[in-house]
Amino acid sequence: MSFAEINGIVLHYEESGSARLPTIAFSNSLGTDFRIWDGVVRILRPEFRLVRYDKRGHGLSDAPPAPYAMDEHVEDFAGLLEHLGVEDALVVGLSVGGIIAQALAARHPDLTHAIVLCDTAHKIGTADLWNGRIAAVDSEGIAAIADGILERWFSARFRAEHPVELAGYRNMLTRTPPSGYAGTCAAIRDTDLTETTRQLALPSLCIVGDEDGATPPDLVRSLADLLPDSRYEVMTGSGHLPCIDQPHRLAGLIRGFAQEVGLV
Repeated sequence: MSFAEINGIVLHYEESGSARLPTIAFSNSLGTDFRIWDGVVRILRPEFRLVRYDKRGHGLSDAPPAPYAMDEHVEDFAGLLEHLGVEDALVVGLSVGGIIAQALAARHPDLTHAIVLCDTAHKIGTADLWNGRIAAVDSEGIAAIADGILERWFSARFRAEHPVELAGYRNMLTRTPPSGYAGTCAAIRDTDLTETTRQLALPSLCIVGDEDGATPPDLVRSLADLLPDSRYEVMTGSGHLPCIDQPHRLAGLIRGFAQEVGLV
């Protein structure tokens, strides 16, 4: 396990592959840790330097008191990449990780060669939605809302065919520190990247599962339409977490995009 103190907090991260290889850096979703990328990383590992981390309030990283600001998440990621000497990476962000990736590209263009935005948008949800989520976590805990979240996370087929894995991902979700979950909900609530994302000049690939109940295809399509240099892909039979539903297909899309943008 690897840890670094960034912006006054301890972040848990993993780095694999030679620094001479092109870098792919991953930022994951709300209520998860970097293990959600395991299947994708196993496929890409021989060809790339791979960096993944637990954002503040998640996994083995520090969980300061809520609320959080998206600026904190973005600067944590930027600080970690700088700590590792990463420049010109392909940044892959999922859900809130995709929001972080968009803001990172706008504020730190030296760190980002191109972005892959999975099941995310420039603005996700309404203030009422996130305030309700925060209130539920504060009063009843994450377990009280876990069933609905898991339905949005995974395709119907995955839920039916992989009950043991589903139980494991429920554990990952419900063991997220409440301050980290609610704090990041507040960061999402307060973020609208419409104008800055509209100005991003770097290549982007927007991916969405057709069974995503959290950021459905029409929302991700609106993100792709906003970006000046983007491509849009729908993954049939996948939910909000394509890295778990269909890791081989997602890894293939990432690898192909890396080739398209000249990273390899």
